Amino acid sequence: MDQILEKKQAELQTNGFPKFSKETYLNWYETMLRIRRFEEKALQLYGKQQIRGFLHVYIGQEAITAGMESALKPGDGIVTAYRQHGTAIGRGVTTKEAMAELFGKRTGIVKGKGGSMHFFNNKNKYFGGNGIVGAQIPIGTGIAFAEKYKGTDNLCVTMFGDGAARQGALHEAFNMAMTWKLPVLYVCENNGYAMGTSVGRTSNVVELYKLGDSYNMPSEPVDGMTPEAVHEAVSRAAEHIRSGKGPYYLEIRTYRYKGHSVSDPARYRTKDEVDHYKDLDPLRITEQKLLEYGFASEEWIKNLKNDIKQEIDDAVDFAESSPFPEPHELWEDNYLQKDYPFIRD
Repeated sequence: MDQILEKKQAELQTNGFPKFSKETYLNWYETMLRIRRFEEKALQLYGKQQIRGFLHVYIGQEAITAGMESALKPGDGIVTAYRQHGTAIGRGVTTKEAMAELFGKRTGIVKGKGGSMHFFNNKNKYFGGNGIVGAQIPIGTGIAFAEKYKGTDNLCVTMFGDGAARQGALHEAFNMAMTWKLPVLYVCENNGYAMGTSVGRTSNVVELYKLGDSYNMPSEPVDGMTPEAVHEAVSRAAEHIRSGKGPYYLEIRTYRYKGHSVSDPARYRTKDEVDHYKDLDPLRITEQKLLEYGFASEEWIKNLKNDIKQEIDDAVDFAESSPFPEPHELWEDNYLQKDYPFIRD
C-alpha cells in the first residue's frame, strides 16, 4: 500500500475509536458475508455442473460493494462488468433471484436469459452485468446524461476493471462526461490482473487513477480492502458530483482470491502474494472489529453465519425446484420494432 492510501487509512479512526456507527459496521459485515457465502456456493455448484457457462466470482472484493452502498442513495444507478453477483446482491437482488439466474431458471432476476454475466434490476436501478469488456463505460455515461437531462440529483456509478481501463471507450466517455459535467462516478475495481495479465505488463501507467488527469477529472486511489475507506471515498465523490461539478474517478485497489473465472487456475500469481492479500481479508478483519469495538458478540456472529448459510441453502433449493423458461419465452421481453421491413410473423 502506498503512502497516499496509508495516510487515508489512518484518518478512518479518531484516537483509536471507530469513525462509523455500530449499525453501519453490522450492515457492512452482513453484506460481505452474504456475498462471500453466495459466491462460495456458486463455485461448489459449478463443480457439480449444476451451473454452466461463465462464472466470475467476487471473493475478496466484497468491501467495495459494502462501502459503496452505504454511501449511495437508492435513486443512484449502478452499471458494472461481468464479475457482478456481489454488486447485484448489494444493490438488492435477492440470493434466490441470483441463484436461479445462475441455474438458467425462469425465476431468475432476468428470467434465466442472462446467466452469470447479465443481471439487471430496474426497480433498484441496477443496470448490469455486461459481458463485453468496457462496454458498460459509455452506457453508464449515458445513464448519467439521462439523470442530468431529467434534472435529478442522482448519479450513476460506472464500474470497470483494470483491463477495461485500456479500452478506447473509456477515454471517449471521460472526455464527454467532463465536457458536459455529467453526474457520473467512475470506479475502477483494480484487482491487479486483466484475466491473467498484470497491470504492469499492459501499460506504462500503473497508477490507474492518473488516467483522469488528462481530462482534469478529480481522481484518487482507494484502499478497496476496507469498507471504511470505500465509504469515505464514495461519499466524497458523490458530494462533488451532486454539487453539479461533474464526474469523479476512483481507482479502488482490491484483490480477487480466486482465478479470473472458474477455468483459471491463477498460476501467474505467487503463493506469497495471495497469502499477503488474504491477511487483508475484509470479511475477517471486519469481524474482528465488531468484537473489538463491542458492536457484536461471538454468539451474534455465529447466529448470523447460520442464518446466511440457511438463506443460501434455501436459494439453492429455490433454484433447483424452479422451472426452465419455455421455448416461446425466447421472443418475450425483447425490444422489437414490428413494422421493420425484415420482421415477419
